[in-house]
Amino acid sequence: MVPTSYYLALSGLLFALGMVGVLTRRTAIMVFLSVELMLNAANLALIAFARAWGDLTGQTAVFIVMTLAAAEVAIGLAIIVAIFRRRETTNVDDLASMRG
Repeated sequence: MVPTSYYLALSGLLFALGMVGVLTRRTAIMVFLSVELMLNAANLALIAFARAWGDLTGQTAVFIVMTLAAAEVAIGLAIIVAIFRRRETTNVDDLASMRG
């Protein structure tokens, strides 16, 4: 049986990798994928705690987070595609001038 600390270490590593991706990447798609990686890291931590405590509350929270992440993917990708069609770039630095 794998200890809970291993799952939490993996979750922390995945979250840190996602955070580095959000802070260093310049394309909206890569930032979007990094945010998804951070959500999955949080889900892994919730499942690890639910397994350790023998409670289904964490698994219920993961189900809700996964549902919200699916909605975010649908809406986020549609917005990114619309921006790309209008601006022909997904560079985050170029998109900062969209005011007006």
